[in-house]
Formats: sequence, C-alpha cells, structure tokens
Amino acid sequence: MTAAEGHDELADQFAQWRQYVQRRPELRQSDSEELEDHLRDSVDELVAVGLRPDEAFLIAVKRMGRLDDLAREFAREHSERLWKQLVLTGGADGPVANLRSRRDLLVMVACAAGAALSVKLPELFGMRFEQDGAFYAPNFALFALPWLAAFLAWRRQARPALVGVLLALFALGGVAANAYPLADDSQSLVLTAIHLPIALWFVVGLAYVADDLRSSRRRMDFIRFTGEWFVYFVLIALGGGVLIAFMVGTFTAIGIVPENFIQQWVLPCGVVAAVVVAGWLVEAKQSVVENIAPVLTRLFTPLFTAVLLAFLVALVWTSAGIDVEREALILFNLLLVVVLGLLLYSISARDPLAPPGLFDKLQLALVISALVIDVLVLREITHRISEYGTTPNKAATLGENLILLANLAWSAWLMLHFVRRRRPFATLERWQTSYLPVYAGWAWIVVLVFPPLFDYL
Repeated sequence: MTAAEGHDELADQFAQWRQYVQRRPELRQSDSEELEDHLRDSVDELVAVGLRPDEAFLIAVKRMGRLDDLAREFAREHSERLWKQLVLTGGADGPVANLRSRRDLLVMVACAAGAALSVKLPELFGMRFEQDGAFYAPNFALFALPWLAAFLAWRRQARPALVGVLLALFALGGVAANAYPLADDSQSLVLTAIHLPIALWFVVGLAYVADDLRSSRRRMDFIRFTGEWFVYFVLIALGGGVLIAFMVGTFTAIGIVPENFIQQWVLPCGVVAAVVVAGWLVEAKQSVVENIAPVLTRLFTPLFTAVLLAFLVALVWTSAGIDVEREALILFNLLLVVVLGLLLYSISARDPLAPPGLFDKLQLALVISALVIDVLVLREITHRISEYGTTPNKAATLGENLILLANLAWSAWLMLHFVRRRRPFATLERWQTSYLPVYAGWAWIVVLVFPPLFDYL
C-alpha cells in the first residue's frame, strides 16, 4: 500500500468513526472533536513507531475503549443534555442554536400550514376529499412532499439552481398525476398512486442532501432520515387517531356529530401537515429516536427471518406454487420492500467499525431468504406473462422484482464477504447508497412511461 493510499484509507476510517460518534445523543460537537483529537494523537504515535495507518487506527480505537462506555460516562457527567433534547426550544448549545431552532420551528409551521391549505385548494374547483378518490389518490403526495422538501432545502440553504430542479421535478410529478386520461378503475391509476410518492420522496432526498450532493455519507443519512421520519409519522398518526376518537366521543355526547368536519378538514389537513412535522422532528430531535429505531430493527429482523424461512419450508413441503394475482403480487412486493427497509436501516444505524457478529449473520439469512422468494416470484410472473400476456401491474412487478433481485443478490454477496472478514462494512454501505437512483428512476418510469405504453389501461 502506498503512502497516498494509506492516507486515503485512514481518512475514510476517521470519517466513518466521526459519523458514528456524532449520532450519539450523549455527545456534543465539542465532545466529538475532543475524542477525535485524542484518537488522532494516538494514531500518529503508533504510525511514528512503524505501524501501518490502518493498523494504527484499529489499535488506537481499541485503546480508547468502547464508544458506548464513553458515551455513558459523558451521560453521567452531563445528564441534563438528554432531557434538553426533549423540549422544543432547548438551551444547551447557546443563543445561536436557540435562534436557529426557533427559525426552524417557524418555517416548519409555515410549511405545514401551506400543506394543509394546498390540500383544500381543489375544493375551489368542486373536488371533495371523501368523494373524488381518483383525483386525490395520485395527487396526495403533491400536497405534502413539496412542502417537506421546501423546509429541508431552506434548512440546507440549497442553491437556486437546485431549487429550480426541485420545482421542475415536482411540476413533472403534477403533470404525470393529471395529464393522462386514466379511468377511475384503471391499473395505471393505481400504479401512479403507488409509485409517484416514491418518486417524489427521492426528490425530497435531493433536498436533504443539498449541502453535499455527491456524498455517499449524506445519502446514508437520508436513509436514516427516512426510517426516523417513518417512526415519527406513525407516532403522530397514532396520537391523531386517539385525538379523533376523543373528539367524536365528546361532541357526540352533546348532540354534535363531527364526522363531516373530521373527513373534510381534520384528516386531509392533519395527514399532510404531519408529513412536514415528522420531518422537522427528525431534524430538531436528532438522535432521540435513534435509540428506538435500531431496537425495532433488531426485534423485527429475526421475526421476519423466521417467517420467511418458515414460508420456504412450507412451500417445499406442500409443493404448491406461488399465486401471482394482483393481491398476492402486492403482498410479496411489500414483503421484499420491508426486508430491504430492515436491511437499509440496520446498515445506517450500525457501527461501521464493529466486527461482524451474530446479528450480521442473521441479516444475511434474511437477505438470502428474500432472494429465494424473489426468484420464485419472478419465475411465476414470467410464466404468467408468457402464457396470458402482460398487464401494467405484472410489468411493474416484474421490473421491481428484477431491481430488488440485483440489489439483494449483490448485498448478500457483500454481506457474506463481510461476515467472513474479506471485505469492510463500508463496501456494503456504498453499494446501497449508490443503488438509490435505480429505485428513483424506475418509479419515474412507471409513472411517466407506463400509462401511454399500456394505452392508459
């Protein structure tokens, strides 16, 4: 290894270590910098006595001790920090941070209000949320995600050129949702309603990484943001459900029936506003939910692994084929997406410097099981297409399964090499982040190309 290669590898190792340290809720920025200074001094001393940079780094990290132990020590000395993360304004980082927090709050409120108002605008043209499902289904994401992207772009201080790209992509989504003559019962309408939010979510991702568009680390941060946003959104939805139940019960008790108000105002406005609020919570309360989401990942990974293995055993035992009708296709696709989500979020939350362990082997079993199911579903889909012809649903499912097959297959290969200590964990990280544009591209193809390709069926 040349000196330049050793320096580059050492820089990557420090970047991964820094990224992991900065996700600890117990540590401030100054704490992270202090720890990194100590680590660099130790590495320099070891290199000076003849060790290679990568060897010096690993030994220096081991000498520092487990990061969890260091974080707990900081938590004991500064326990008030964790409590201050749970209040809206916080005060641990000085007046500048407080001012930024208040500004973020005001911008978030403005964006959430904008989302709530925009979802009501179609009523000026005679649309009703509870009646015009064929309009709201493909358009609903357009009422919420542009406002979330606006908040993130403002927070990242996105350049005007990038803001123009964001506006153009959202405008393209609006055209895709409304320009095609799709019947209320058409398959293309359902596919647009499913895939347009996915395509637009990657536009939100573009706003999220506006401060470093080419960075693999920022893409992994967006994966982490997605998982945490989902957790917050579900919590808000559950709280909203309880609120609605109390509203119905209390007002009904005095002879007022609030169902129309709930259907026309609370539900549509609340859902789109919650999309923005959940994004703000992730940004404002970074690392608070990170203690929850990895636990959920570790809980559901073995459960899903057991279910998939049991399904494969039952499939072999009964010699039954896989039903590839519409409902079954949706179910299997959802299953594969959940497996991919578990893999992505566990990767984003994992210490990249930790050696492979039992959980990594469990994840490898999960990915291989999903890969086998994907191959079986693909075989059935191609058989049905060759026998009965293709439809928009089957074509979309075929493409998605091929994309997932490529990702899962290479992920399994990289995970196998990592478990066998032949490749670093960073290789798996880079593969997942570099594959994200493939999902975005396919979602846009389904939304823009499929309707005219299948004669708006």
